[in-house]
Formats: sequence, C-alpha cells, structure tokens
Amino acid sequence: MKTTIKKQNDAKDVFKRCGTCSRTFAHILNREFGHPKEDEERAMNPLAGGIMNHGHQCGMIWGATLAVGAESYRKHGNLDQAVATAVTATKAVLASFIEASGATNCRDIIGYDLTSKIGMAKFMLKVTSQGMKNSHCFNLAEQWAPEAVEAATKGLSENVNIQQKPLSCASQVVKKMGGSDEEMVTVAGFAGGLGLSGEACGALSAAIWKKMLDWCRENPDKNPPLFNNKAAKKMLKAFHVATDNKILCSEICGQNFKSLEDHTEYVKNGGCQSIINVLASSSTES
Repeated sequence: MKTTIKKQNDAKDVFKRCGTCSRTFAHILNREFGHPKEDEERAMNPLAGGIMNHGHQCGMIWGATLAVGAESYRKHGNLDQAVATAVTATKAVLASFIEASGATNCRDIIGYDLTSKIGMAKFMLKVTSQGMKNSHCFNLAEQWAPEAVEAATKGLSENVNIQQKPLSCASQVVKKMGGSDEEMVTVAGFAGGLGLSGEACGALSAAIWKKMLDWCRENPDKNPPLFNNKAAKKMLKAFHVATDNKILCSEICGQNFKSLEDHTEYVKNGGCQSIINVLASSSTES
C-alpha cells in the first residue's frame, strides 16, 4: 500500500477542516486505507485533548487506532483474527507516536491542563501567538502522519498467532451497547488503556465513542460538542463513581497486561465487567 499522505502532505489542512486531533487522524488513516467513514470520524471529537480535554492519551493516537481497527475488520473474515490484529497494530502505532512526540499523554506534550480555564486560556494564547498552523499540535500532526500510516500498515500486515478467542474490554462495552461486529473490532485496539499500555481506560473511550456514533447518525449535519458534551460528561461521571476516581487501566485492574492473552484472561474471568455494565447503562440514560 502506498503511503499517499507523504505525497499529499496535507495533515495541517485536514486538521484545520476536522477541528480536532482525534477526528483528524481517524480521517487521515481511513482515507489512506481507502474507506473514509464520516460518522465514525466525527464521533471521535470528545477524545481530543486526551479524552474530553483531560490530558490523557493524545487524540491523535485514539483516532489512528480507530482507523486501524476498522481496517482490521475489513482485512479479516475471522472476527477473532481481526480483534487480535487490531490490538497488535495499535501497539505499533503507539510506539511510533511515542518516538515522534516523546510522550503519550496530551498534557505532557502541550504542557497545559486543559480542564482549567486558566490552562485552556494559556494554551489558546500560545496557539494564537504562533499562528494555528504553526502550533505544536499542527506541527506534530504533519510530522507524524506519514509515520502513523507506515506503522499502522506494518502492524496490520503482521501474522498474529491466536491461542484462544481474544477479548478486548473496549469491544465488550461496545457490544453491550448494541454495537455491531464491525464497531467492536473498530475499537478493539483501545484495550488495556490503548494498546495494552495501562494508561487511561480504553473501555471508557470506546463507550464515549459509541454513544457519539449513535448521536452522529441521528444528527448527520452536526458535530458532537467538544467542550460541553452532556452525554459524555454523564458517562465520565458514572465511570469515576464506579472506579473510585481511578482512570488508568493499570490502577483499575491492579496490573499491567503483558500480552493480549493476559488481557483476555482478565476479561474472561469477569475483570472490569462492573465498569462495562456501568458505562453501557449510563449510555442509555436520558
């Protein structure tokens, strides 16, 4: 597969049109794979800024991972193979991003707390003074786009050996919310804090995305709000109650998953089932 983004070199323009880093990279990779998905991409908006501007994993990684999952579903007729490949490819994408940016989390990359008005004001002031298309986020997007495509393509081409039926916490919550097989595989790489990294919960991000996807389908001419998203805030609040305000996968689960097999065993034995239930239930509340 040719990495056309290297020739187009339009990551900044795409970023400007899409408006959020998460949607931008879902679109860039979906486009590269030849299958843009408008609703699925718009639904990524709340994951920008590290999950609703909370500074966790950069939205660029969430967006790229979503596209990786969608492509894995298209490549594999076998659902289990598609899930396993999506998780494996996400690891490659995450490693590529860390090499490009030096960090995983939005807050570490931009240096501001976007949950506070002061932090957001300082960040926007800096962006304005630099000029939007010369801001750090735009420059990072331009730098990483071809590398993200390359990492995703290589990761998706790996022959993943499956020892047992793989389970992804992110896929399970989407299934619980009535998602299709395709939607389950699309978010599979979110597992274990995104690529089994142990960072902010992948099931939470998957639930927010699924809720927004349903909203996007009902509102084809609108974009999910980024700053005052009542539905996403309600899910986040329910999640914090269920986890005693923990959000890192490693803290919630009490371990770092060394492999997809470890994660599968954890989920199969009921791990995070209560959180999955809470997220799915909160998504149906008005």
